[in-house]
Amino acid sequence: MAEGLGTIAKAKGIRYFLISYVDLFGATRAKLVPAAAIETMQRNGAGFAGFATHLDMTPADADTLAIPDAGCLIQLPWKREVAWVPGDLVMAGKDVEQTPRTVLKRQIEKAAKAGYRMKTGVECEFIMLAAGQHAISDPADTAAKPCYDQLALMRRYDVIAEICDAMLELGWNPYQNDHEDANGQFEMNWEYDDALVTADRHVFFKFMVKSIAEKHGLRATFMPKPFLSLTGSGCHAHVSVWDAKGKRNLFEDAKGELGLSALAYRFLGGVLHHAPGLTALFNPTVNSYKRINAPVTTSGATWAPNTITYGGNNRTHMVRIPEPGRFELRLADGAVNPYLLQAGLLAAGLDGIAQKRDPGRRLDVNMYTDGHTVKGAKRLPLNLLDSLRAFERNDGLRASLGPAFSDAYLKLRHAEWNAYARHLTQWELDNTLDC
Repeated sequence: MAEGLGTIAKAKGIRYFLISYVDLFGATRAKLVPAAAIETMQRNGAGFAGFATHLDMTPADADTLAIPDAGCLIQLPWKREVAWVPGDLVMAGKDVEQTPRTVLKRQIEKAAKAGYRMKTGVECEFIMLAAGQHAISDPADTAAKPCYDQLALMRRYDVIAEICDAMLELGWNPYQNDHEDANGQFEMNWEYDDALVTADRHVFFKFMVKSIAEKHGLRATFMPKPFLSLTGSGCHAHVSVWDAKGKRNLFEDAKGELGLSALAYRFLGGVLHHAPGLTALFNPTVNSYKRINAPVTTSGATWAPNTITYGGNNRTHMVRIPEPGRFELRLADGAVNPYLLQAGLLAAGLDGIAQKRDPGRRLDVNMYTDGHTVKGAKRLPLNLLDSLRAFERNDGLRASLGPAFSDAYLKLRHAEWNAYARHLTQWELDNTLDC
């Protein structure tokens, strides 16, 4: 049985708890609960009106109750009197099946039954803006190739160091921070872990980065492509599958091509096979497709894929194999829902293992310059509507992720696309007003 949150509050000096969940659009929702009431909430859950968030519910539905997962509690390093704890949603005594965290937990259960345990790490890129402005926060950060810029990194030392110190305090084992390829863009890396742990930390990381940036008078954004001329913000995922006890990496094989096992290549085959549909989850906004189908940026490269291919240590492909025992998926962007990133990967990979899917041959070419010479290379969807239609057509992926989730997600994302399509842009006025 989980330790009582009231006891934890007394031991750690916690005055308030943020009982939190993530909806289908990746928005983090929470109730702020005083420590005096937390044990009741731990038993019964914190109540939310599901219709008020992106969960595909109606005003007539009963309350959704977020049951805090006490074992995943994180005390805020920058405000230690507050603790964040992810919640699992139930309604009328049953799990809310379309909730992203529940979708991921279902995939983890399927993997466990097959004797597998997926471990992942994520590379979260973000851009630091001036508060209240659509502008880079550092006016001196103007280099055409700003990646790893030491001076630009150190001008944001106070913010980056505070975030990194927080991760050190939390035991995440962060190991490097850098200025990325766009002006004002940063990436911070921490150690890989089980898929659910990584997803929870990914959710908290975004909250933490935004909160600490605000504390310093700045605004952090994970928007995929806030500036058309600059490199977009990705969320690369490093993936491996271990035995049920998490002791042996089943992807590693010294005799396998590039150090990957047959199991790894089947898992990879599943990811490649389902990539068009997965794009609806991994690149979930209208803006996402300005990153993965982008023209060359001022730095000289977009660093984002546009075809469904894989290679060795080659960053022009959707999947890169940087070293034995793991691969890197470079498709997802900063807007990805952390739980759906992990759930989609695991669902596709498990299918690849079950169906013995062949990823085909590795391509050792620069896809940015020579991609046109590769026969049969499938391109990624060009926009959100194309990706939603690909997800709709993928009966196997939708069934694996669950009809409750799949139907709700498609309904809400189609509504979002339709809202976008009803928007009249300046480009249309400039180019077709006199047609």
